[in-house]
Amino acid sequence: MDLAALALPIVQAPLAGGPSTPALAAAVSSAGGLGFLAAGYRSSDDLRSDIAAVRARTTAPFGVNLFVPPTGQVDRAAVEAYAGRLRGESERYGVPLGVPADDDDGWQDKLAVVIGERVPLVSFTFGLPSREVIDEVRAAGARVVVTVTTPDEASAAHDAGADALVAQGIEAGGHRGGFTDDGGDYGLLALLRLSLRATPLPVVATGGIADGAGIAAVLTAGAVAAQLGTAFLRTPEAGTSPAHREALGSCDRTAITRAFTGKRARGLVNRFMEEHTAEAPSAYPQVHHLTAPLRAAARKAGDAGTINLWAGQGFPFAEEVPAGELVRRLASEAEEALKRAARRSFG
Repeated sequence: MDLAALALPIVQAPLAGGPSTPALAAAVSSAGGLGFLAAGYRSSDDLRSDIAAVRARTTAPFGVNLFVPPTGQVDRAAVEAYAGRLRGESERYGVPLGVPADDDDGWQDKLAVVIGERVPLVSFTFGLPSREVIDEVRAAGARVVVTVTTPDEASAAHDAGADALVAQGIEAGGHRGGFTDDGGDYGLLALLRLSLRATPLPVVATGGIADGAGIAAVLTAGAVAAQLGTAFLRTPEAGTSPAHREALGSCDRTAITRAFTGKRARGLVNRFMEEHTAEAPSAYPQVHHLTAPLRAAARKAGDAGTINLWAGQGFPFAEEVPAGELVRRLASEAEEALKRAARRSFG
């Protein structure tokens, strides 16, 4: 599947942890964009069911995003110290903390699903798959896209055989999608231009884009498409929790934190983030598992103060609009913005 052949150059970001649904992916793809399923935190059986559900709703192409397993050593003492700090949170909600286990998110099983189901496009986040994995996915007929946050990562993805890149600027909501947890602070425009200079690959731009003018801006700068995530969080098709939906309309700023998962991620600033960001270690997925029961209890209680409210810097643009309608409106706005830009004169 050729990203340049999309009817509308709008990609729905994979939104792991609940917001991603087959209904959302199908609605975006049916409207002419590219919908995505997030395989993160789903079982392989659930992923297979999600793929079938998308195909039952649309014949249009769609993508699936996989988490590359983490590498490197984790400071176990730092994780234990952070767990001690969270005892009060455990008492607040009357639930035990989770076990900070190592986990590869069912990597091999999910690879087998996307290969067996011949998904049209497979994207990878949190790392660079081996050339062998990329070749195997491509042999099943899929285009392979790798998320990058630095020009060096872009070059490495090209060398490994990726078909395209997602360049994620620091403005983006949710987890930083690059290869490590300690780099990639490039703003989107600089990262896009540098990635295009570093490789010949088509690049999808993402990070803080939430309206048509933003889409037009990255297309003008050379992107083959714009990827939006936060803009879709309030659509009825998304599985976003009620507390998260409400916070998108009431919070005033975002920040980057490791407090919820042990990996840097941008979200709406809330109590938990303010109280625990400074002490949270770089330890994913250990911290993710540690805090999971707290976050689940907070969602059930409708308490936005302890939920990871992932959102990009463009979150004020998010609206309660059906996803297909939103895609068509964004495309119209982008077209008008491009026309306005074309009328500008430098003479």
